[in-house]
Amino acid sequence: MIYGFGLGGISPWSLLIILVIVVVIFGTKRLRNAGGDLGGAVKNFKDSMKSGENEVTATKNTKKEAISDTKDDVIDAVSKVKDSTKS
Repeated sequence: MIYGFGLGGISPWSLLIILVIVVVIFGTKRLRNAGGDLGGAVKNFKDSMKSGENEVTATKNTKKEAISDTKDDVIDAVSKVKDSTKS
């Protein structure tokens, strides 16, 4: 069996007819508004993903700082214990 050249066997002419029917039913103004709403939603999603990545990076940096501070505290405590045992 030979199918059309379009998506999943739908020919380009069929897609064009479907597009014309959708434009006639909904009108260009409603389709433009729907496209704008969809574009805004995608933009908000991308912005949220970027801010989420920034929060994760900030959290990792905070954890690294906390670990390095803890290491410094442990080293200080060990040196104090060694100094007190020498006396």
